[in-house]
Amino acid sequence: MRYEKGHKEQTRQKIVEAASQRFRADGIDAVGVVSLMGDVGLTQGGFYNHFGSKEDLVRESVAMAAASAVERLGARVAASRGESYRALVNSYLSVEHRDAPEAGCVAAALSTEMARRPVETRAAFTDGYTDMVELIVSTLPDGIRGKRRRTLAMAVFASLVGSLSLSRAVADPALSDEILSLGRQSALALVDAG
Repeated sequence: MRYEKGHKEQTRQKIVEAASQRFRADGIDAVGVVSLMGDVGLTQGGFYNHFGSKEDLVRESVAMAAASAVERLGARVAASRGESYRALVNSYLSVEHRDAPEAGCVAAALSTEMARRPVETRAAFTDGYTDMVELIVSTLPDGIRGKRRRTLAMAVFASLVGSLSLSRAVADPALSDEILSLGRQSALALVDAG
């Protein structure tokens, strides 16, 4: 059977997208190659036509998820018309983001797992982390200058990731909402103090 030009790349992209969602939703180790390939209508054997190993797929999926999160938040920031930092914080610590880990920030979904991945995978995660910090830097008020901008952006991102992760971890919905609310207040206060 002959496929159209670009079919292999389209199939590869479909696998990466499915993996990116499943890894963020279920965790990397919980997702097997067989079930993942079943999700996209392919066999396990077909996996090795596209990737040398599961870790190769993890690395690509992490990079894609990170780029997608930066792009999505960047669009919300661009549409904010003025209060870009507030828009970023409110979007990141929203109920919608909390309730859709499969479509959200890879740092909040997988950062604890990244610590145990090979250095190449952690490098892909690091690139995404750096891009998110730079997006946050771009939203900070002009009065915050020099190295302080990057340092503050790193602290803000850590606060956002921690708040979102904790809001997903607790069993009490009211407590989860409270964590998001307090996380937003804390992130805004960081910049006011900065």
